[in-house]
Amino acid sequence: MKLDILVFGAHPDDAELGAGATIAKEVSKGKKVGVVDLTRGELGTRGTAEIRDQEATKAANILGLSVRENMEFADGFFTNDKEHQLELIKVIRKYRPEIVLCNAVDDRHIDHARGSKLVSDACFLSGLVKIDTKMDGDDEWQAPWRPKVVYRYIQWKNLEPDFVVDVSGFIDKKTEAIMAYSSQFYDPKSKEPETPISSKNFTDSVIYRARDLGRIVGVEYAEGFTVERYVAVDNLGDLI
Repeated sequence: MKLDILVFGAHPDDAELGAGATIAKEVSKGKKVGVVDLTRGELGTRGTAEIRDQEATKAANILGLSVRENMEFADGFFTNDKEHQLELIKVIRKYRPEIVLCNAVDDRHIDHARGSKLVSDACFLSGLVKIDTKMDGDDEWQAPWRPKVVYRYIQWKNLEPDFVVDVSGFIDKKTEAIMAYSSQFYDPKSKEPETPISSKNFTDSVIYRARDLGRIVGVEYAEGFTVERYVAVDNLGDLI
C-alpha cells in the first residue's frame, strides 16, 4: 500500500497530540495516512504496553488511518544506529510516502528528539540505491524511496513553528483521538499516579495552543510544524 503521508511517533499518542487534527483533515480529503509508533510506551508511568496497544488501535479508527504499525523499539533506550535505521528504511520503502511527519526536534522527553533524528536520517538513507533491504519473509529486494519532505510536529515545548496548518473543524476529532488513550490523560476517577501529561491543564493546553496558533494566522485552530529545509511554493498565490 502506497501512503500519501506517513507519521512517526516515538510513543503511541505522540502523533495524535502533535498532528492529530492535521491527520484527520488530510484523511477527510481522501489522503492515505499511516502511523508508525517506534515503541509501545512500555516505560510509561500509567497503564501498560498492552493497554496502549488497544488505545492506539482505537485512536487509529477514530482518525481513519489506512495503517498503523509498531516497531517495538525499546522505550527510552532505542538509538539512532544502523540497526534501527535499516528497520525504518524497510517501512519507508514499503509505504513510499510523499510526506513524513515525525517528533519534535527538541522536547522534554529524550525519545522525541532522538526519534525525530532517527526518522530523518532513515528518510535520507532510504533513497540510497546501494542500501539493500527486504521485508521479513519476502524474497524481493525493495526499491529505494525518499520522501519529498520531512516535517516535525510540536509537542511539550512551545517551539516556534515554521508553518501552520489550518485545522479548524477538526479539533474535536483530534481531542477524541487523544482521549482514546484513557490510561494516559486526565481522568478524575483514575487511581494511577499523576504525571506531567495526566492533568487537565495538559489536555486543555493542547487545545489552547491550537487556538492560539489559529489566532495568530486568523483562523479558529491551527497546528504548527518545523522544517528541515525551506518550504517552496510555486507562486505567491499558494500562500494566500
